[in-house]
Amino acid sequence: MQLYQNQKLKLYNSITGNKELFEPINEGYVGMYVCGPTVYNYVHLGNCRTFISFDLVFRYLKHLGYKVRYVRNITDAGHLENDADAGEDRIAKKARLEQIEPMEVVQRYTVDFHNTLARFNNLPPSIEPTATGHIIEQIDIIKDILDKGFAYEINGSVYFDVIKFNTTTKYGKLSGRNIEDLIHNTRELDGQTDKKNPQDFALWKKAEPQHIMRWPSPWSDGFPGWHLECTAMSTKYLGEKFDIHGGGMDLKFPHHECEIAQAEACNGHTPVNYWMHANMLTLNGKKMAKSTGNNILPNEIFTGDNDILSKPFSPAVVRFFILQAHYRSVLDFSNDALLASEKGFNRLMEAIHLLDELRVSPQTSGTDTASWRQKCYDAMNDDFNSPVLIAHLFDMVKYINQVKEGKASISEADLTLVKDTIHAFVFDVLGLVDVSASQEDSTDKLSGVVELLIRLRAEARANKDFATSDKIRDELAEMGIQLKDGKEGTTFSVS
Repeated sequence: MQLYQNQKLKLYNSITGNKELFEPINEGYVGMYVCGPTVYNYVHLGNCRTFISFDLVFRYLKHLGYKVRYVRNITDAGHLENDADAGEDRIAKKARLEQIEPMEVVQRYTVDFHNTLARFNNLPPSIEPTATGHIIEQIDIIKDILDKGFAYEINGSVYFDVIKFNTTTKYGKLSGRNIEDLIHNTRELDGQTDKKNPQDFALWKKAEPQHIMRWPSPWSDGFPGWHLECTAMSTKYLGEKFDIHGGGMDLKFPHHECEIAQAEACNGHTPVNYWMHANMLTLNGKKMAKSTGNNILPNEIFTGDNDILSKPFSPAVVRFFILQAHYRSVLDFSNDALLASEKGFNRLMEAIHLLDELRVSPQTSGTDTASWRQKCYDAMNDDFNSPVLIAHLFDMVKYINQVKEGKASISEADLTLVKDTIHAFVFDVLGLVDVSASQEDSTDKLSGVVELLIRLRAEARANKDFATSDKIRDELAEMGIQLKDGKEGTTFSVS
């Protein structure tokens, strides 16, 4: 029997505004799509929060025994800044500034994205498709929408007809926007003259002569609209209707609203059963923005190379800090908050280490461990409520310390249950990493590398290659690793 058969998971559905019992389309299987990054710069911390939040969802669904297909895209096509109708696309703009090819920009920042999420211990998605790898599918969807009368072509560009679509179904159902209000509040802008209505959005844009990233289509050499790629890739890998679609709160409108419209225009029904949105991250009480300097990159946190934090913080501590808030709440990032999270994280890891040292008692435990275990599940079953889960884990941390001090007892069966539950929720579900264990592993690897260099230095000296021998010794010394030659051989110390 799979755990999901006994655990009733409820999640907050953005499209209804209610917590709903999760019932996948196919029993035992979950299809989940999350909007990935546009890879034209280093991934910022706000994006990382979104991807850590959905990593938690992915991990818990897997823990419950579901077979999950998690699709997260890479936007590597050159859409215009802010999905505008005129101007320069973000990837090409970066390529011009750095004097490299657009696909060099894509590669550089895709690698950074993967490396950063790996440091946060995020699991990779099941499929990670790219926008440029699905141009044919996007063109096919545009043809279908045109055939069904919900789009129009003009001067080589194709636009979705929002007003016509709204006559058959409601545009704005996810964001709560009213089409009449949108019309009233929209002013005409340069570059929108081809559109029937300012609310219409591009499915295909004809490329200007200077536009680098372009593909042939029945309408022009150009590029697809930003919203289209997610419709193409989600339906290709998860079907015309799937379980969960996630992303940041900022994507609700227009991106996700347009996805719904495109899919409904093609298939005649809503594409997703449950919409989930992670909230924003602020820094010292203010919105993060590069323009104001109120911004910090993940690597600057890990190295301490910044003017905001008092010291470096490990990726595990930052992840723990993020998961101490519910994914739908605004979270403020500050030095004091991280310091507090680091203390809590260390307390949690110390308690886990104590589990192997506790003496079991033949007496009945002084706490109901089975009830405590279900409370942990109840927290996660309540819309993935990680802060409440963490509070329950700390209830057990307190009890573990009482047992260690001889102020409480625990039976062997209960100790086994506590160990299994804590390891499952701390490492498998929350995805935390025991930093002390990883540091020991790093120390072992460092020792192995230095021992190899000592052997190579010994070989150089035996061959009277004193230049190489001295180079190894001197460069290690510059890194703070001192070699000491003695009768028993060469040893080292780290300063």
